[in-house]
Amino acid sequence: MYSLRFRLISLFIFVVTVTLAIFGIYEYAHLSDELEKNFTAHQKEVISRLETSLPSTLWNMDESTAEKITKAEIQNVDISAVEIRSTEMPDASFVHVTKSGNSKQNGPISKEFNQYQISAKLFAEITKRDASKGNHKPQALGEVIVTFSHDYIDKKLRENLTLTLVQIFILDIILIIALTLSLKVVFDPIRLLQSALFELSSHDAEAVTELPESKSQEFGKVIRGFNLVLRNLKNIIVLQRQAEEAAHAAAKETEEAYISLKAAQKSLLQAEKLASLGSLVAGIAHEINTPVGVIVTSASVLSEASQEINKNMAGGNIRKSDMTAFLTTATESTRLIMSNAARAAHLIQSFKQVAVDQTSEQRREFELIEFLNDVTTSLNPTLRKAHASIDITGHSDIHMDSYPGLLAQVITNLTMNAVTHAFSEGANGKIHIDVSLSEPSVYIDFRDEGHGIPEEFLDKIFEPFFTTKRGQGGTGLGLNIVFNIITKQLCGTITVQNHPDKGAWFRICIPRVTEQLQK
Repeated sequence: MYSLRFRLISLFIFVVTVTLAIFGIYEYAHLSDELEKNFTAHQKEVISRLETSLPSTLWNMDESTAEKITKAEIQNVDISAVEIRSTEMPDASFVHVTKSGNSKQNGPISKEFNQYQISAKLFAEITKRDASKGNHKPQALGEVIVTFSHDYIDKKLRENLTLTLVQIFILDIILIIALTLSLKVVFDPIRLLQSALFELSSHDAEAVTELPESKSQEFGKVIRGFNLVLRNLKNIIVLQRQAEEAAHAAAKETEEAYISLKAAQKSLLQAEKLASLGSLVAGIAHEINTPVGVIVTSASVLSEASQEINKNMAGGNIRKSDMTAFLTTATESTRLIMSNAARAAHLIQSFKQVAVDQTSEQRREFELIEFLNDVTTSLNPTLRKAHASIDITGHSDIHMDSYPGLLAQVITNLTMNAVTHAFSEGANGKIHIDVSLSEPSVYIDFRDEGHGIPEEFLDKIFEPFFTTKRGQGGTGLGLNIVFNIITKQLCGTITVQNHPDKGAWFRICIPRVTEQLQK
């Protein structure tokens, strides 16, 4: 790439050269036109003089005089040859004079390049009587042929063109020298400023020194401005370093706070899970207490009846009615013991499976409806206390290969959320769980017949620590745990909206076969 200085000089020289060339062309054309006009006028003058002076010499056949006249004319720079022909000798020249001397020759005069021949008839002053017409007319004596040369005009034009080109060349040289020196005054400070800017861009601003101020008023202002910018930049760099150090310290504190927050969140999540498990244990303990109490009571009654019958048998006064009463008591007690023992075993089995699933988070195969029944069974104490019930419908043969503990946590949290927020105190709340299969996905619709969720809260309920029961036992983590389990661990989706009838409607979509647990 050419420098700006070179381009400015080239542009200026080009403009000046073109301008001078245009004026030179105009002057050349004007000079050519003037010379051509003079050339034409001179031709007429020469022919007129020869037409006047030559007829008498040709009449008298005075070759000497004719030669003198032609030699006088040949001295003109525009004439290269003069030839006089007589009618008496049509095949030969009466007089033939050229620049190199006179000669007589037969045939027409030769015409070289860039030459013009003009001929004129020569007539005698003496007239003859025309008997037939009765008048007089001039007698033709011959003709004169003048060869004019264009060399002089061409020479003048060449001299003019050469002079113009020399003038343009000399002026261009002068302009180049003048512009070079002038632009040096302009570009030297700019080059100095450019070097300083490059140094500033490639080095630390603190290592760049200020430029010496120029005596020129214009560039002095520019350099002073640069020095001012440099000083401000150094101040900005100092402030930036201080800000970076402060930002680094703040980032470190933020990172530490984030780590602490994540640890606290993890602890809260674990506490939420343990609280859920504790509630499950308390509920199961309460559930088991009833059949165990019946078993103890029935066993006590059976024990008393056995002691009484044994006493009567030992005394030998046992009666048929006593044996019948004992058998009736034993049969009823045995029935109560067996039925309540079976109920307790069922509760323990349900609690065992749900508790193991929630604490271990192991993957296994299970029937979805049967699993949901086990989960809701473990939630019965909480549901009875809240005067609520769960109704489970849908496909009964959905075989899952997933993580039941995580799914149990989801159902438990949704149920606790409905019990806490959906129903008025003392109301008989209803919860519906409907499951359907659309390979490869399973849909679980969890719907309550409660108050519904305010529209302004629908976009926030899955956010961590968002709760409308803050200060009343709500942590704001229940639905956030549900969202994280569904989306991050079970690779599914969950949406919420208010049901057209009433209540909140959560729709869960998870794969029937979970590929991999995402931590």
